Amino acid sequence: MRGRTLSAGIALAVFAGMTVPLAAQPATASPPTATTVTRPIAASAAALAAPDISITNVQAHLTQFNAIATSNGGNRRAGSAGYTASLNYVKTRLQSAGYTVSEQYCSSCRYPSNNLIAEWPGGPADQVVMFGAHLDGVSAGPGINDNATGSSTLLENALVLAAQNPTMTKRVRFAWWTDEEQGLNGSRFYVNSLSATQRGYIKGYYNFDMVGSTNGGYFINRVTSTTAAPLKAYWDSLGLQPEENVEGQGRSDDYYFQQAGIPTSGYAAGASARKTSAQVAKWGGTANSAYDPCYHRSCDTTANVSATVLNRAADGVAYALWQLAVGGGTPTCTGGQVVGNGGFESGTTPWTASSGVITNASGQPARTGSYKAWLNGFGTTRTESLSQSVTLPAGCSTYTLSFWLHIDTAETTSSTAYDRLTVQAGSTTLATYSNLNAATGYVQRSLNAAAFAGQTVTLRFTGTEDSSLQTTFVIDDVTLLAS
Repeated sequence: MRGRTLSAGIALAVFAGMTVPLAAQPATASPPTATTVTRPIAASAAALAAPDISITNVQAHLTQFNAIATSNGGNRRAGSAGYTASLNYVKTRLQSAGYTVSEQYCSSCRYPSNNLIAEWPGGPADQVVMFGAHLDGVSAGPGINDNATGSSTLLENALVLAAQNPTMTKRVRFAWWTDEEQGLNGSRFYVNSLSATQRGYIKGYYNFDMVGSTNGGYFINRVTSTTAAPLKAYWDSLGLQPEENVEGQGRSDDYYFQQAGIPTSGYAAGASARKTSAQVAKWGGTANSAYDPCYHRSCDTTANVSATVLNRAADGVAYALWQLAVGGGTPTCTGGQVVGNGGFESGTTPWTASSGVITNASGQPARTGSYKAWLNGFGTTRTESLSQSVTLPAGCSTYTLSFWLHIDTAETTSSTAYDRLTVQAGSTTLATYSNLNAATGYVQRSLNAAAFAGQTVTLRFTGTEDSSLQTTFVIDDVTLLAS
């Protein structure tokens, strides 16, 4: 995790229905072992379906990363030989498992080097759930808790997903970031490289940074958000009472995804901030001591990892992955038409339109019925619009915006678009038509709106004319079908 001076304390979160003992507890307690944990909350069917991630396998990856650091100057800093060897280790395992793997060169990183992106070839490409961890460490040590633990947790989850090869309801994409320790540079480069449409495909980004701290806590990024729900549900099933990741806010690779409007969450076990007595009462450990006593130090080796904390994080990732992308909790497609009054026969509701746009005037015929939306046609500089707020259900395979468009023009050019009709969903332009698209009668136009699944957006048609020679844009029978 990227370093920054923080307050030593973290506020205790209180959740409805949970009693947190705050008094008559020792300042130091031993955390329960993984084999003695019970589940006071009944596990759902999805939890039972999710695989148990072998902590032994995760630890084997940690051993490999530690050995790589030892062989390459003692660290795995971005741009170093240790980082390159770490990337090659992960890449080789993923390719052998059947992933589509690519490297992205971060030219703007402080230490130019590659991000590693791996996608499992199943599920709809426009419905992506993304899991990420930074692969680099600091130059002071091998970087095992920070952040071979997150990297190994994702690697083993990816390998288990490939081995089980279940039917996918969403596309799963894994990422291992470079240059996080120098300012979140690798993940920032990746997010900035995405188009608006590509960002819209990512329905959630989950970040895992330092998930095995020896005096660790159980922290979740944006713990009360809908995106965090599957991560929280698993830890709730263990009675862990997780808290908000206050220490890590803005300090890891979820930051630029969040800034781009992509929902985010993730697990963390804590860095240099100190554990409170109330947290010791819940989780065990030592009060007023750092969650990770070897944070950014040479002692951050395989000995600096709690197997119990790491195991719970790895299994929680599997639970969330299965819940989100394999089954149990994935929204069912309700389907159907989401545009109201698409034929304009019921007046203006629920449309918002410029005066006179929705009309039964005889100058231009409707395709069906009596009414249509007639934009422009004045032969003077003018802008008119037609819009409606629509909510697209989640979980569907296709989202098709369709409408019939008649363009009539007095323009004589065959090369210059003087007058335009722009079709938008939110701030994204889906298509633009002009006087060059004029035709006799109506032509059906169909556009892909899958990037907005599960969202409420404004569907907008905007017609603009220049100062002379009219162009008319007539729209009828608008549908947006999810199926």
